[in-house]
Amino acid sequence: MGVARSYCVALLGLNGYIVEVEADIGQTLPNFLILGLPDAALNEARERIRSAAQNSGIPLSRRKITANLIPASLPKRGSGFDLAICVAVLGAAGDIRSTEGTVFIAELGLDGRLRPVRGILPAVMAAVQAGHPDVVVAQANAAEAMLVPGARVRGYKTLARLAFDFGADPQDLALDYDPMEEEDPDGGTLPSAAPDLCDVSGQGDARRALEVAAAGAHHVLLSGPPGAGKTMLAERLPGLLPDLGDKESMEVTAIHSLSAVHIEKISLLRRPPFENPHHSATAAAIIGGGSGLPRPGAASRAHRGVLFLDEAPEYERRVLDALRQPLESGELVIHRSAGTAAYPARFQLVLAANPCPCGKASGKGVDCTCTAVMRRRYFGRMSGPLLDRVDIQLQVERVSLADFGQAGGEEDSATVARRVAAARFRQQERLGSFGLETNSQVPGRLLRGVLKLPPATTRILDSSLERGALTARGYDRVLRLAWTLADLGHRDRPGLDDIGQALGLRQAVAAA
Repeated sequence: MGVARSYCVALLGLNGYIVEVEADIGQTLPNFLILGLPDAALNEARERIRSAAQNSGIPLSRRKITANLIPASLPKRGSGFDLAICVAVLGAAGDIRSTEGTVFIAELGLDGRLRPVRGILPAVMAAVQAGHPDVVVAQANAAEAMLVPGARVRGYKTLARLAFDFGADPQDLALDYDPMEEEDPDGGTLPSAAPDLCDVSGQGDARRALEVAAAGAHHVLLSGPPGAGKTMLAERLPGLLPDLGDKESMEVTAIHSLSAVHIEKISLLRRPPFENPHHSATAAAIIGGGSGLPRPGAASRAHRGVLFLDEAPEYERRVLDALRQPLESGELVIHRSAGTAAYPARFQLVLAANPCPCGKASGKGVDCTCTAVMRRRYFGRMSGPLLDRVDIQLQVERVSLADFGQAGGEEDSATVARRVAAARFRQQERLGSFGLETNSQVPGRLLRGVLKLPPATTRILDSSLERGALTARGYDRVLRLAWTLADLGHRDRPGLDDIGQALGLRQAVAAA
């Protein structure tokens, strides 16, 4: 008997680190120690491993077993280390041959089954990047693991079958045990159709604003009375966005792998995600967090997609203000006592709000029962610094009877999406050399440098900035909107009309 090794992956956010698992079998009284900063779930692995090995026909040694997870300073959480520890212990006892270089990621059931775990995609990506392309996972995780280029993945249902392939004596193994296949209750269902823009009656200005937002990846505030169509419009924004590229798809899928409820059903996500949390959601639910190592929240799950906050003034103000950092940087860095995790969060924010608590203050507002103080306090829950980061601020009015009675007269999402794709292509041609993708990402130094517009074109903006009607941040955001309008109009540079339209899109709520 000697020391045997296997490998696993510890995840801190989306970053994975190779963990070397050493196992030693001593000559003293029976015991099972796990060293290397394990959490409570990992300490419970001792009983899972013993039962799984026993029921697979390869019981563990009755002497002292010591498993050491290196580096010891790295926090290790969850049940994904079960299989790596078990393989190292079996190797130390001589029950299986050496598994040097192979990464094992799976939870063990008491009956010897290999169960799936969350975060397989980022874990396998980390293993491949660290020079360990050979990965063993539960069969339910195999399809997800195979999404990683360069990974040589083997999926197993039982520990006995795995031990057989790694040289265990077949006479001892419970190879005749075949766990029942779990039926997929959703296997026969077809994906539901995405909401289409043609379902929205009227609202020409709002539809145009939504197209501009999709083309330039701009943030949007929709303010108006209940029933005006704010939620319908927001739900149709993802349908206007282009498909994700290979790199973006891997990023988005990795985040959803960490937070998925049905971890065995993860597939490569090609469409931009849409997150719509309830207004009672906490800061940890929106931004991310939780006890121990922080987990991704709705803002990170909306990465490369849309984060929709309906009834935005009903959210806690600190929750809304916490979005200011990712709106600028496209990343969330969450600090907790157990460690720090960084998650990408480059999303499009869509806010929907009523003009007052009763929702009747739009138009003449003759039916509104709210006082002026109540209206200011209600809408004031969205802070000025947050709204200053929202490019398009639009007043959505009630739908007229004439518009409501129209049938099939509006453009569908596919038609608008083609114009959005053409505008995105123009942006990539112009901004690709700077490492940028959309107009919303253009920094001020480019807007006032290579992309600087003549004074005659920006005189309206200059006047607004001089009068204090615009902040410096707002000035830049209007310019970005103007560039998007020019791209939709197939113009090389924004003109005076584009600047005027962009300024109107940003100040519509304030004017109302």
